[in-house]
Amino acid sequence: MIHRIIQMALRQRFLVLAVGLAVLVAGGLAFRDLPVDAYPDLSPPTVEVITQWPGHASEEIERLIAIPLETAFNGAPGLTVQRSISLYGLSDVTLVFGYDTNPYFDRDQIFQRFADATLPAGVTPTMAPLFSPSGLIYRYVIDSPDRSPDELKVIQDWTLFRRYKSIPGIADDSGLGGETRQYQVILDPSLLNTYHLGVADVVTALGNNN
Repeated sequence: MIHRIIQMALRQRFLVLAVGLAVLVAGGLAFRDLPVDAYPDLSPPTVEVITQWPGHASEEIERLIAIPLETAFNGAPGLTVQRSISLYGLSDVTLVFGYDTNPYFDRDQIFQRFADATLPAGVTPTMAPLFSPSGLIYRYVIDSPDRSPDELKVIQDWTLFRRYKSIPGIADDSGLGGETRQYQVILDPSLLNTYHLGVADVVTALGNNN
């Protein structure tokens, strides 16, 4: 059998060379498009719920945010593991589902349960983007000897955040801490009366201008 194959290859040299070249080109194209990962994703579907409440201790975060959210998420279809981390001003609840569940269905179920949790006024939980738990989490600190904390916060929110989000493979960039720049308008009641304006008129004008 082997001798026949060798004899045929010697007789049909052009055909063998053409088939070999075609296989070589197909292999190169497959290698270029083949997703290669040093750490294959073997993790189950995971949903992460992040809630910020600046200025509050971790004990308050645990008692008033993490526990109500965990109670609301209990009993979700396919939920296997639930754990949370409460830090200063930040709550992170991680939900792990079974391998046979649909990650988009899991996220929808958790999102619908947000309303079941009784949280402090002004606190809104957010769901992290769909990502793999085996993905790399990189933490960085912005520091400068000649820029104020609010200037660094502006750079993070309006420059670095948009640049990082535009990089392929980056799921999200979450900023924590810093001072938020504010613009305050001090109203003079006598001048408002002179120009026959109310507070609502000033608020509307500022909203249209900004």
